[in-house]
Parts: sequence; C-alpha cells; structure tokens
Amino acid sequence: MAFWDRLFPSLSSETDEAIERFKQSAHTVALKRGEPVFHVGSPCDNYLLVVQGKVSVRVMTETGRQIVLYQVARGESCVLTTSCLLSGEPYPAEGVAETEVTAVAIGKQEFLEGLNRSAGLRRFVFENLGKRFAAVIARMSEVAFGSIDRRMAKVLLQHPTTDNRISLTHQGLALEMGSAREVVSRHLKNFEAQGWVRLGRGYVEILDHSALESLLSSNAV
Repeated sequence: MAFWDRLFPSLSSETDEAIERFKQSAHTVALKRGEPVFHVGSPCDNYLLVVQGKVSVRVMTETGRQIVLYQVARGESCVLTTSCLLSGEPYPAEGVAETEVTAVAIGKQEFLEGLNRSAGLRRFVFENLGKRFAAVIARMSEVAFGSIDRRMAKVLLQHPTTDNRISLTHQGLALEMGSAREVVSRHLKNFEAQGWVRLGRGYVEILDHSALESLLSSNAV
C-alpha cells in the first residue's frame, strides 16, 4: 500500500502506533462504474479513502430530480461517510461510482479506536472533513444562486476530454449541475448556436475553450 505516502502524506508523516494499526486494518475495495457505494438509509460501517477514480454523492428531491451534492476524487475522503461514522446516523444520500473506483476501507471500530488514541489521526480526519464541508457549501451556493451558463461552462471545462469530446449525455450533465434535463438541453443548444460546442449523441465537443473560460470568469449571476 505505497499509496499512503503518495496520496496521504500528512498521515504517512505520523509515526504513532495507532496510525500504523489504522493503516494495517485497511482493505482494498474495487467498484465498477455505476456501482453503488452506499444507499440512503444504510448504516455506515467503514471510513473510505479514494485511491483511484471518482464517487458521486447524490440526493433525490421531492420532484424526483437527482442532484449531485459533491464528488469524492483521488486522495479524498467522503465527508458524509465521516459524518455518519461520528454521529452513528445512517446515510441520508447515495454514493455511486462515477468511474471505476479503487478505495481503501477502514472498519468503524478501527476508525473510532484510532481517533481515540491518535492526535495525528484526529488532525488528518478533521482537516479533511473541514475542507470537504467547505466544498459542499460552495457547491450548494452554486446550485442555488449560480447562473446556468456559468455552471455549465465549469462542468464542461473540468471534464476529461478525448480530442475535445466529452462523453456526457444531457441527463448526465443535468445531474452534475443539479438542474433539469430540459433546461440543460436548452442552454446547450444556445452554446452550440454561439459556436462554442458541437452536440452529438452521448457527447459534447468543445469548439471554443476561451469563450467558456471567459463566461466562467465573468461576474454575471
């Protein structure tokens, strides 16, 4: 498990016995794209750290629309998992592997014992928790108050591309943005009319990166 030094250097720099037991208790979890990581109402039994890939944490609104609260990428922990472990509450949202995912899981008992015994582990866990909470608040503010066009530009620019093509459906983009598919389709067509993107079946091709970047950096809301 050489990834500890590479992905979690602050934890690797600690040398106390409790942290070593914490790391030795970890086991690897491999998930396929689209596979559930946890469900609404399920108990939280493991502390999770993503080694490779990306997990989306989602909620369902009363109208049946899904919203991505946040994503957990390589080298990150899941804020909701940490919160549920500390509170003993079940998951209030669902986690889904957005790509193929490799993660390490530490059992609840080992996690809580490590927190009790190691100041270094407490520092690592709560620093990660604080950073992720800040990201979730920023995400919620963006969904509630940000303009559709700027949010769309941000998602498109952040997505990995192959020859400027993003493998993403209108529904998938709407899910990431926390918007309705119809709204997203309308704004995508406007982007296409401006010459910024080209739309295809199951993909969006970026034609003008500078236009999207200018839109993203604008002060319009």
